[in-house]
Amino acid sequence: MVISTSAYAQELAFARQIVAEAGRIAMGYFDTGIKVDTKADGSPVTRADKEVEQFIRARLEERFPEDGILGEEEGEARKKERTWIVDPIDGTYNFARGIPIWSTLLALEVGQDIVLGIVSAPAMNEVFYAERGHGAFKGDKQIHVSQVDKLASAMFNFGGPNRIVDKGLWPALTECVKLTERQRGFGDYLGFSLVFEGRSEAMLETGVQPWDLAPMKIIVQEAGGEYFDLSGGESIYTGSCLVANRLLMPEFKRIFYKPKI
Repeated sequence: MVISTSAYAQELAFARQIVAEAGRIAMGYFDTGIKVDTKADGSPVTRADKEVEQFIRARLEERFPEDGILGEEEGEARKKERTWIVDPIDGTYNFARGIPIWSTLLALEVGQDIVLGIVSAPAMNEVFYAERGHGAFKGDKQIHVSQVDKLASAMFNFGGPNRIVDKGLWPALTECVKLTERQRGFGDYLGFSLVFEGRSEAMLETGVQPWDLAPMKIIVQEAGGEYFDLSGGESIYTGSCLVANRLLMPEFKRIFYKPKI
């Protein structure tokens, strides 16, 4: 573990610890044929989702009783200046079907800034994290976005095509496919992490929630890239985002951002 004397070093160390413990809980259910239920909003949930979030909430409430918590399964509690944002299992469909591309996501928002974030993918033996102003890491190795500066040489990742269609971005996606060298539908954490590490140049995600995006924002920024929401800002609360290296973000914005006139 990287030792830091930074403003949120204690919070980051604690968060990494509880996310690792949460991963062990989730792995106890992984690839066991666990039952999937459907929530009122149509999204999937399993016993593992609920148990992991309850564990993380309990540990956070014990260690930081004055902080707020926003989680996928139990909603918002005590929204305050400091709020932890939790997705116990991002990629529940994958998790339930024995596909290892899923992760536990945790971030801390202070005011309107995400100051730390963690993406832990125990089935893939990967963990990514960042703290504001102190770089992004995969395990103990610092990571950076790529320096590819031409769309014709770029690899582009995207989430669920059905959500891209619902957002009215299918023509833009078609244009992007024509302009980029490679395109892959790596959803969930994987599409983002490939950008963090410089293995891909951009990731588009739509139809998602703040807990899906909070750690992704700070990790890509600390890796030297950019985060952009498709409403024209950098919010995690608008339901969509682009992450990309700085050299190509203007090109991806041109393709996908359609400002209202």
